[in-house]
Amino acid sequence: MKDKIHPKYVECTITCACGNVVKTRGTKPKVSVDLCSACHPFFTGKQKLVDTAGRVEKFRRKYGETAPTKRKVTPRPKAAPKPKAEPKPKTRKKAAPGAETESAG
Repeated sequence: MKDKIHPKYVECTITCACGNVVKTRGTKPKVSVDLCSACHPFFTGKQKLVDTAGRVEKFRRKYGETAPTKRKVTPRPKAAPKPKAEPKPKTRKKAAPGAETESAG
């Protein structure tokens, strides 16, 4: 491997919003997370509502939209009917050579 291109691998402290602290190793010394295995509904078996309203409000503040706007939906114009194709002439199937045919006898 090349020297001096890889990040330092240091001791890392992961802090959850619930207060749980986990010590491990990583490329950053501190990491903060919203959910961990101590408070995630999948691991605890308890139902917990995850607040997503803050994310939506943050998005609206960032991009300047204060309230959802209703789009005006315009109906599509109807497509012109396609002209009908002429019917193909019916053809009779030819009997295979050597095949027996019905005889009127």
